[in-house]
Amino acid sequence: MIETVRQERSVAEDKAQQNSILIPENRIDANPQNVVLAERSESDADEGMTLMDLIRIVGKHMFTAILVFVLVVVGVTAYTLTAQKKYTATAQLFASYNNTTADALDSSVSSQSTAGAYIATQLKSYPDLVKTEAVLQPVINELNDNSITTDDLATMVTATNPTDTYMLNVSVEATSPEQSAQLANEVSQSLSKVVSSELYASSKKSMVKLSVVQKAKTPTSQSSPNTKLNIAVAVVAGIVLGIFAALVRDLLARKLQDLMDLQSIDPNGSIAGIIPKDEVLNVTKPVIVTKPDSPIAEEFRRMRTNLSFVTSKDGDKGRLIVITSSMPSEGKTTVSCNLAAALAENGASVLLIDADLRHPSVAKRLGLEGGVGLAHVLSNQASVKDVVQRYWKPNLHIMPAGPRIQNASVLLNSRIMHELVHQAVQQYDYVIIDTTPMSVANDAAVFGQMGNGVVMISARGVTYKSALRGAVNELRDLDVPLLGYVFNLADEKRNRGYGNYYYYGSYYYKGEYGKEDSKKDRKRRRSHRRGK
Repeated sequence: MIETVRQERSVAEDKAQQNSILIPENRIDANPQNVVLAERSESDADEGMTLMDLIRIVGKHMFTAILVFVLVVVGVTAYTLTAQKKYTATAQLFASYNNTTADALDSSVSSQSTAGAYIATQLKSYPDLVKTEAVLQPVINELNDNSITTDDLATMVTATNPTDTYMLNVSVEATSPEQSAQLANEVSQSLSKVVSSELYASSKKSMVKLSVVQKAKTPTSQSSPNTKLNIAVAVVAGIVLGIFAALVRDLLARKLQDLMDLQSIDPNGSIAGIIPKDEVLNVTKPVIVTKPDSPIAEEFRRMRTNLSFVTSKDGDKGRLIVITSSMPSEGKTTVSCNLAAALAENGASVLLIDADLRHPSVAKRLGLEGGVGLAHVLSNQASVKDVVQRYWKPNLHIMPAGPRIQNASVLLNSRIMHELVHQAVQQYDYVIIDTTPMSVANDAAVFGQMGNGVVMISARGVTYKSALRGAVNELRDLDVPLLGYVFNLADEKRNRGYGNYYYYGSYYYKGEYGKEDSKKDRKRRRSHRRGK
């Protein structure tokens, strides 16, 4: 069926044979990329999330982390600067045994091992006693201030008994330094009177005597808010909450953002290529044709090299490269066209088939006439020689899909389609099939079984994780291998981070010594390649 094409590409075949490189059967196992990814998968399985993973997640959601950090710090700082200033004054009391009542010890006191133990026991209740109405009401009466109630004063007063001491510290926090000192002294005196004379019935004196040994002094600085402490806590809390927010956002993100997301879905998957987002890919010609010296063109050449490790290992089956995606708009047609041009540029004879009969796009992408194509061949309305078109080079042939049809699955699973693919892989060095996304139909699985597997295109900010996970699981259930992933629309600013996944460093993005190439360096390199 494709015999007429053989004569047109004889020159290209001779050149391809002269430039061909024999690849040993064990070359696949020697692929450094597979080794790196395998080691990474084993390491992740053993260690879980590593520090580098955490850094990448925070870097990926840096805006969220910084936003949370700023909000926390600004919020705490604003509260600290606008909060009402308060001052704390503290008076100290000492608890001793009341000697005047030594002969009045009753059985309850004699049950204590020592007088000191009795005092220590009584001191435990005084922090609560100081907040009672019996202690605070005399203070309010003395101040003659009806604006303060015993409940208000109770919230201002605190008492503590330092461990292993007979001391009692009475502190009062007020909005004025003078008021805090006055209240602390008044409350201390009132507590001393209550303990000394009012805790026993029948006019008996208390067994414990509280003496004020240190009057409260007027504080010279505010006790709250503590500006330095609050800001320091805000910085630490902002960092922790920022990291937490980044982790939560990464966990809840529905779309792929970087290679980490891709690896989380398929830890054992290999990366066949990383294509940055660039307007140059939106033109109607492959970047290999329009800008052969550009960094993106080199990325497609890199993809061509990477795929050579997983193709051509099983005879004719290895010549078939099936390209699909989990959902539409991920750039599979753009990748297919540029990969075909990269293979043809290297001298290989290539046939690109648009098998997406539901949404044909190869002809439009390349600026070709797409009215007649694969659909006519499968429906016996045209022969292969009538629909195959040469593009750019004599060894690059394109078979458009033709018009959109309804019974696509029936035609793509027909005997004619199988025979067409079988003859094509025998006559061409490479046959690239651009198929329907997996979320639309599983045509890629059918073609993948004809070859060694499929190449999955996934795009940053487009691919839903659930859709990709479903496509990967479906291919595995159908026993169709995934030859590799192409991460499309990658963030060029994060290209350095991809080096951890990509076993080649980007020659065009980094200079000979790892530094950014200057415009002068890039111009000199282009001139050298052009022989100037």
